Amino acid sequence: MTLDIRTVARAGLLIGGKWRAGGLGRFDDVSPVDGSVVAAVADGDVTDMRDAVRAARVAFDSGPWPRLSAAERSACLGELAAALTRHQGFFDALARIEWGVANDRPGQVMAAASIAAGAAQLALVPAEEPLSGPGATGTLVHEPHGVVAAITPWNYPHTLNLTKVANAIAAGNTVVLKPSPLSPLAALALAWIVDTETNIPPGVVNVVSTTSLDAARALTRDDRVDMISFTGSTAVGKGIAADAAGTLKRVVLELGGKSASIHLDDLGSDAYETLAAQALFDGCTRHAGQVCVLQSRLFVPAAREREIVERLVALAAAVRVGDPRDDATDMGPLISGTQAGRVLADIEGAVADGAVIAHGGGLVEGPGTGHYVAPTVLTGVANTMRIAREEVFGPVLAVIPYRDVDEAVAMANDSRFGLVGAVHGADVDRAGAVARRIRAGQVTVNGARALGPFGGFRESGLGREQGLAGLREFTETKGVSRPA
Repeated sequence: MTLDIRTVARAGLLIGGKWRAGGLGRFDDVSPVDGSVVAAVADGDVTDMRDAVRAARVAFDSGPWPRLSAAERSACLGELAAALTRHQGFFDALARIEWGVANDRPGQVMAAASIAAGAAQLALVPAEEPLSGPGATGTLVHEPHGVVAAITPWNYPHTLNLTKVANAIAAGNTVVLKPSPLSPLAALALAWIVDTETNIPPGVVNVVSTTSLDAARALTRDDRVDMISFTGSTAVGKGIAADAAGTLKRVVLELGGKSASIHLDDLGSDAYETLAAQALFDGCTRHAGQVCVLQSRLFVPAAREREIVERLVALAAAVRVGDPRDDATDMGPLISGTQAGRVLADIEGAVADGAVIAHGGGLVEGPGTGHYVAPTVLTGVANTMRIAREEVFGPVLAVIPYRDVDEAVAMANDSRFGLVGAVHGADVDRAGAVARRIRAGQVTVNGARALGPFGGFRESGLGREQGLAGLREFTETKGVSRPA
């Protein structure tokens, strides 16, 4: 069957393998592209959420999923990966209209099937390891927590839904997925695929879209939930951690960032033929700056600042901002008028603090009531300014000069966040040594593909996602000992 928005929106909530209407009726899913209504989707209430937790609890406690072999769970995840690949065109179109993606579609769309396929392989990793010691022998067992509450944001909904759901069920857990009300269709489409195109048993994956804070809290505070995996703002993450504390639920929190990119002083002008474009994308225009890993603080040698800024401004001026449904568009809208207002207020605050707008700083005309902000490059920024310390979540790049590498590293680490970082230099070994000094969960050198688990230091979160380390977050570790 061909997947389409009408089919997904009409289906409702998936709870215990059955579709049902939302207790609060429906709510409008509004497109950031032009303000039009994409669809009216089911709006779950507290009862819906509690029923979803009950369904997940039953599926874990007495259903087949945790008791299937690793090969059987892997086969189901393989089915999911294949279905996601078949429906990639649907998710590509959805990403453009529901959350306004004009660039980074490989990360927004195509990565989802790869995540599910990777989880299928991780499901096959042995969950037991031998133990031995004086007078005893035993087994170290990695067993699933039980019921996982997966709470995802609006900016990368499709890939983050899969990051949480696929890895949680690969470890043998059952899940209740609560998507953001700003991008619910990605999660509901995932539910439809799980239900109709895989052999994943009923109740293993439950999806409840809702606008209700009470319903959301019914999920995070429910004592039948064993673990919470959340991606979103640091402020909300702290609230979720407080809710989890009541029953000491396990938590994985992937939160905000104010990441730094350091350009070392051994880079020649020729390096900027490609590096300037990468710096603008990674630090400003990627999904209109609505990315937790945005490298929005760019540290450059003071002697090179003017040259680098000129290149960035020229590139920013050439960025085509507009309707993401047009393949010629380079950067799309912000998710809402509220978010656009916050970004513009942050820019105004930066100017009041002494920063200078080298390019951008205002709205760009777009279709309908969409909210488009020009890619903005700021100079004259001190690392102590608010614009250099708080996450903007918009297309704003702060260029900060430094005198020597020690000062650059000190400023990069002078932050309450520590999600990602980057170092660029002509001498790869030297750049690698500088990268080791950055206090962040993931640091890349010269634009290398990020490897390993993902997660943050300090207020950028707790725990890790992706890879074997990410899989193990969805398990408890138990030692079983017996006489030698």
